[in-house]
Amino acid sequence: MTVPALAVENLSVEFRTRSGIVRALENVSFAVDKGETVALVGESGSGKSVTAYAVMGILDAAGRVTAGRAMLGGLDLLAATPQQLADVRGREISMIFQNPRTALNPIRAVGRQIADVLIRHGNVTRAEAPARAVDLLRTVGITDPARRAKAYPFEMSGGMCQRVMIAIALAARPSLLIADEPTTGLDVTTQAVIMDLINELAAEIGMATIFITHDLALAGQRARRIVVMHAGHVVENAPTRELFRHPRHPYTAELIAATPDSAASLDDLASIPGTLPDLRRTDLPPCRYSERCPRKIATCDQPLPAAALGSPHVVACWNPLT
Repeated sequence: MTVPALAVENLSVEFRTRSGIVRALENVSFAVDKGETVALVGESGSGKSVTAYAVMGILDAAGRVTAGRAMLGGLDLLAATPQQLADVRGREISMIFQNPRTALNPIRAVGRQIADVLIRHGNVTRAEAPARAVDLLRTVGITDPARRAKAYPFEMSGGMCQRVMIAIALAARPSLLIADEPTTGLDVTTQAVIMDLINELAAEIGMATIFITHDLALAGQRARRIVVMHAGHVVENAPTRELFRHPRHPYTAELIAATPDSAASLDDLASIPGTLPDLRRTDLPPCRYSERCPRKIATCDQPLPAAALGSPHVVACWNPLT
């Protein structure tokens, strides 16, 4: 049996706020195989980024993991000590953050930021690190890399900052990359270049990738498997082609209908009715989509059905589409 690069099992996360406890994730489960790209998709607030932050061990101070495991090889990231997490972050698991300008250190040259990772995780000496950092900038397509290595983030465009983030994330050739909305704020041409770059480098080193996006069309182009999230739940998990051909969860079908298609007119677009539920509620239904679902039946008030082990297409719904 093949061991996945990452296996997330029944992950639950809550945040303590002044207005109550936010139950941000509940029993989130999925796996990413070595060399595979899996997309996490869903509306803003569905829990995609929180899932990534929990796996990385970088939740906000108000957040805490209440249940679950996240197995990276033989290490449970959710039970790891701070020292263990410091050792694997950057070396075995890396993350490209949504906004590179805020993720990069504004008062440190980008070449030095890459060199820091190489020295810490890449078995590179301090003397070798600057030249290796320049090589990485060249690898991610930055022109005149020796000069750009001395630049600060505010001196670079958004697309160039994102390339620097990719260079930092891949400096130690990790086994797993989490890319959180890596093309946000970039023009369409730069988006394509950035995603091509991530895919090419992932293929080169056999790296697993979790691609977080609200753009279902982009996920369909880039991912082998799609995990659909809604209000902190995984509602569907299927191979990409199967998901688009035969969505089974009503929410997935609504997402697809609301996704722009170059071959269709704007009149064909459909909106998803209702809004995400308030996750501070103490009376949240077992299915957090049920209150906005056109297929709701009496059984939907019961706990969600258990996922079939080993099934390539998993749906958490009592009345799925057939």
